[in-house]
Amino acid sequence: MLRGVIEPSFPNSVPPERVRSIMSLGVRLNLLEWGDPDAPPLVLTHGMWDHARSFAVLAPLLAGHYRVIAVDARGHGDSQWATAYTWLTDVHDIVTVLRSLGRPALLVGHSKGGGQATDAARVVPELVRKLVNIDGFGPPSGDGFGPPSAAGPRPVPVRFAEFLDARRTLRDGWRAYPSIEDLVERRRAQNPRLSREWLRYLAFHGARQDRDGWRWKSDPQMAVGFGPWTPDWIGPSYARLRVPMLAIVGSEPDTWGPLPEEILAPRLAGVRTLERYTIAAAGHFVHVERPRETARIIMDYLRS
Repeated sequence: MLRGVIEPSFPNSVPPERVRSIMSLGVRLNLLEWGDPDAPPLVLTHGMWDHARSFAVLAPLLAGHYRVIAVDARGHGDSQWATAYTWLTDVHDIVTVLRSLGRPALLVGHSKGGGQATDAARVVPELVRKLVNIDGFGPPSGDGFGPPSAAGPRPVPVRFAEFLDARRTLRDGWRAYPSIEDLVERRRAQNPRLSREWLRYLAFHGARQDRDGWRWKSDPQMAVGFGPWTPDWIGPSYARLRVPMLAIVGSEPDTWGPLPEEILAPRLAGVRTLERYTIAAAGHFVHVERPRETARIIMDYLRS
């Protein structure tokens, strides 16, 4: 029971109509749903450190025509934590959700969720009718262990040592924040374009209140990355995609995007069936800053 805190609201956000769970590789995944259960399914996958409620404005805009299913990725939101995190286990989780639906679905992902949705569509094209990737085209550089480095990838033994050291450092979990407003300010430092009102809503549903303060629900072990990786792999993997893709980005520079065109264009060059759209006056969180325009673009594309 939360003590002395009223659940914050955000304009046009709608609570999920149904909440259920599914098991994937021994981890319980939390699913939120909007819309007619018999309508064509549309699966939403969120970005790093976010959760399914980050779609609480976009999802109801799509739910008039689709059964919208937003997934809390493992270690995020109300899904279970795992012993370790890799990119491919997240992709497997998305595939598990798709297989559970009993019919091909539409797949929409943001940021990390956009990249993983793309890989899921590549693995099981028979389960995905169309794909929408919202600014989920990878970092400009990096090696999969921690943030991108201007010096380029470090030697593999060094990366594994850093990975294990980080796991030991994070084993005690998150520190407590005195109030939810402290969480808001912490997240605002990462996403300065987003309003405090939205960040308060996101933090409330992405944190828990303990006796000594507020802690994020997300597993801190995810901070150490997804294993050895290079952005040079992105373009060739996209070239094997058989599902049509709509690539959406915002027009405004933001903490996590959009990528410069000289990096993004080569990554998308091999996609067989590609449409692109740039939404004006939006940063990385296109679907939060411009939800109605994002929904309209997605709906027009999915119905075309």
